[in-house]
Amino acid sequence: MSDGRSTSTYSGENLLFLTDEQLRQGIEAMFFAYRGFTADPDRILADMAYGRAHHRAIHFIHRAPGTTVNNLLNILGVTKQSLNRVLRTLIEQGLVISKVGKVDKRERHLFLTDEGSSLEQTLSDAQRARMRSAFRDAGPEAVAGFRTVLEAMMDTEMQRAYTRLKETGA
Repeated sequence: MSDGRSTSTYSGENLLFLTDEQLRQGIEAMFFAYRGFTADPDRILADMAYGRAHHRAIHFIHRAPGTTVNNLLNILGVTKQSLNRVLRTLIEQGLVISKVGKVDKRERHLFLTDEGSSLEQTLSDAQRARMRSAFRDAGPEAVAGFRTVLEAMMDTEMQRAYTRLKETGA
């Protein structure tokens, strides 16, 4: 008898009553999935002596060209000192340019150079390939459920930033 519901231990009714063991398995799956998700970019970045902080900065500068340093601080949730170290390296290496704001001269607007855009493309291509494969294997309902779970795990401030990024790109 098939009513369209999953017959796994994670069927609809069971999801409401997950055991601590099932939650632990989910947590561990998330840790290992994150390692897989970051593995390809990590290998690319290691050759350049860059890390994940550089990748995140490049990603969000690409996502919202002209974003301010303060906006990037809010998105990444890092200290100003930490972000400044990353940005200084990316600027010195010719991957990012910083322009003084036209309205507020204290603002610094960030843009990727052609070289920065090329690196972002390489990093994102690797992650998109992994996501595309996983999403195809899981199917559309699982993908929608996955997004719902991820969004539900965000705190209110992160949800606002995520929504703003989806809607405006900034």
